[in-house]
Amino acid sequence: MFRTRFKQQIVAEFLPPSRPRKVQKVIILCDGMPSIPRQQPLMEFLAGKGYWVVYPRYRGAWESSGVFLAKSPHEDILDILDELPKELKEIAFGRRFQLSPEQVFVIGGSFGGAAAILASLDPRVKRVVANCPVVDWEILDGSEEMDTSKENYRDYIREAFGKGYRISDANWRKLRNGAFYNPWHHRNEITPSKILMFHAQDDPHVSYEGSRRFADVTGVKLKSLKHGGHISTDYVTRKFWTQIKRFFDSASD
Repeated sequence: MFRTRFKQQIVAEFLPPSRPRKVQKVIILCDGMPSIPRQQPLMEFLAGKGYWVVYPRYRGAWESSGVFLAKSPHEDILDILDELPKELKEIAFGRRFQLSPEQVFVIGGSFGGAAAILASLDPRVKRVVANCPVVDWEILDGSEEMDTSKENYRDYIREAFGKGYRISDANWRKLRNGAFYNPWHHRNEITPSKILMFHAQDDPHVSYEGSRRFADVTGVKLKSLKHGGHISTDYVTRKFWTQIKRFFDSASD
């Protein structure tokens, strides 16, 4: 596992494919929030399938610099894309990796599902998998899915994760404006063939109905699971890898 930094702020782990490939393909993993960075086993799985894998920390989260939600997290992904054609410099020992990907894919879950969907608006991103994604931040308004014993979800994040997320009240409020970091706001710009969604119908945290409505309006394909709750991206990627790989390969058709 290697570490690098993009735009002098975004810390990311990365892995090259286990075997060199003529065609360089990259998968960027977008984490949920709040969560502890623990997608390293999934990185190894995907590297074993022949992909470069980049696993960033959003600005203002964990090891990355900056303030969380000062800008839309999907823009962190686009900033990474800006620098990928240059090279990856491993931080600890300065080893350099040449990487000029021919195809870029994004996999994101929950909060990171929104980042994945919004990243699909960039032509450099060929395909996106969004697992149990937040497609509309209206879920913050009196929704049971985001309720805790705290006065609000922001206070829960601060107490439970400390400085893992450096977030101001003003930046948190931006999620409620309907436009900031909100896939539903961009529903008319979506290219449905670029997105594959997974969502369990019994998800207790992020509404399945939101994904169903988003799929109905945009034409995005939704794989509905009857059971599983707020299912992990690691599980979904491994369980449905054959389908996901076929979806990624269709970018070359």
